Amino acid sequence: MKRRSLLLQGFFLLLAGTHPAAAASPSPQSDDQQLFIGEQIAVAPTRYGKVRGFILRGIYNFRGIPYGAPASGENRFMPPQPPRPWKGVRPAVAFGDSAPQSFYDRRPESYSMFVDHWNYDSMSEDCLRLNVWTPGLDGKRRPVLVWLHGGGFARGNGIEQDGYDGENIARYGDIVFCSVNHRLGPLGFSDFAGVGGKKYVSSGNAGMLDIVAALEWVRDNIEAFGGDPQNVTIMGQSGGGAKVCNLCAMPAAKGLFHKAVALSGNATRANSKQYAEALGSAILREAGLDASQIDSLQHMPWEEYMLLAERAAQHLNGIPGVGQRGGFAPVGDGRDLPDGEFYTGRYSTWGTDVPMLLCSTFHEWNPDRDDPELESVTTEDVVGHLTPVFGERAGAIVEAYAKSFPELRPIELWSVIVSNRRGVVHTADVKCREQQSPVYMAWFGWESPLFDGRHRAFHCLDICFWFLNTDRMVTHTGGGKAPRDLSYRMADALLAFMRTGDPNCPSLPSWPRYTPRKGEVMILDDRCRTAEDPDREARRAFGD
Repeated sequence: MKRRSLLLQGFFLLLAGTHPAAAASPSPQSDDQQLFIGEQIAVAPTRYGKVRGFILRGIYNFRGIPYGAPASGENRFMPPQPPRPWKGVRPAVAFGDSAPQSFYDRRPESYSMFVDHWNYDSMSEDCLRLNVWTPGLDGKRRPVLVWLHGGGFARGNGIEQDGYDGENIARYGDIVFCSVNHRLGPLGFSDFAGVGGKKYVSSGNAGMLDIVAALEWVRDNIEAFGGDPQNVTIMGQSGGGAKVCNLCAMPAAKGLFHKAVALSGNATRANSKQYAEALGSAILREAGLDASQIDSLQHMPWEEYMLLAERAAQHLNGIPGVGQRGGFAPVGDGRDLPDGEFYTGRYSTWGTDVPMLLCSTFHEWNPDRDDPELESVTTEDVVGHLTPVFGERAGAIVEAYAKSFPELRPIELWSVIVSNRRGVVHTADVKCREQQSPVYMAWFGWESPLFDGRHRAFHCLDICFWFLNTDRMVTHTGGGKAPRDLSYRMADALLAFMRTGDPNCPSLPSWPRYTPRKGEVMILDDRCRTAEDPDREARRAFGD
């Protein structure tokens, strides 16, 4: 009888997992069993075989599902290959390996490690994996969100920060949340098209083609996880935001997603083909190889290859064109990505014209985050610090921002000036120029109280707000009611955008569509409000 009672209890909890309204709180507290895993629990089919995850607090978790084959050996530098089908039921209970990369500082003495809590285990080229959080395996066809991690094109993974966790937003919004690992750095973006011929024609964009393959997996499999393949939103932050913009311009990604959200990251161009191919030639020279020996790079230990490729990038000077992220980034090859400005001219129809939401934070790269002495800088000090970056315009730029924001102290002016809002606004303007789908703009201003308030509205802070993880990411927010209240408002807007392409919701004031003429923006803070391009006059001082 006891066994039957436990089975019934598990059965009803399984039903609760498919009806999130039964547990609407983002962090449900209960004396009942919270974790379920077993032979007939959380099993889902994919095109390659069945996977078994687990149920935690009513949400189905599937971790480390392969969407591509290992990218080592003959698959290195090549477009992603499908995974080999398997028999039986494959465990999907642990996050997959991170792509090979240089880790962030994880020493016990590192404040960055404390604040961001980098989640890394092992690294390997068997990194084409994704994770799924879903309220139910019931064919309900929920909206799907695919999260693309930050770290530029060189670092990161799909669960890098605790704020990336999909449990809370999946439960609250009744959506399916996916996060993706893909190739990075030299193993994802080494362009050998110029020296390796047709075989290597897409080697410079392998990492982006991985993400396309992940979206194809979502299209082909997500319905079995309770998701709707016809309602997919891609979303990323920092480098992930740039990945979102690149996907919007890629012919191969066309039709695989239906809305796009880019946070604190943007792109309207890729690396120049001339630069990228010159870097590929430099890698061969660094390795002491000629073009006939290029295939040997596929069989070199990845650690060795990364070191020589990074040395080659450091030695490459005087080549015209854009060299982003240490040289290893998506390439405008005119095939996988435009070799000109995205979304415009003949490229306006290359990619996917979908509603886009763009957001940046007030103080992205706050200069005194780890240097309290800078808190007392003067206006003259700020001009001096910015002169190496902006040259003779530095004084006029500081003066313009001081005029537009007279309430800001010098250190706050500095942090706003070096944020990336200029780039985000430029991306919005370029997209609006020839595409028809709406653009919405946000500016996140909520300031972290930690470290004596010095972190302010820093780069990455807003992520956990969108996903209802402000209490989970307590080292960013401090936790508690104030960030949680704003988090609910932002999550409501994100969920509305996922469902309709419009972020308007009862939790926020009316959110107007962005236009280049007015620069409409939603300011996200303890008091959310709309404004019309509040820093337009200040930005003009850059002379762009």
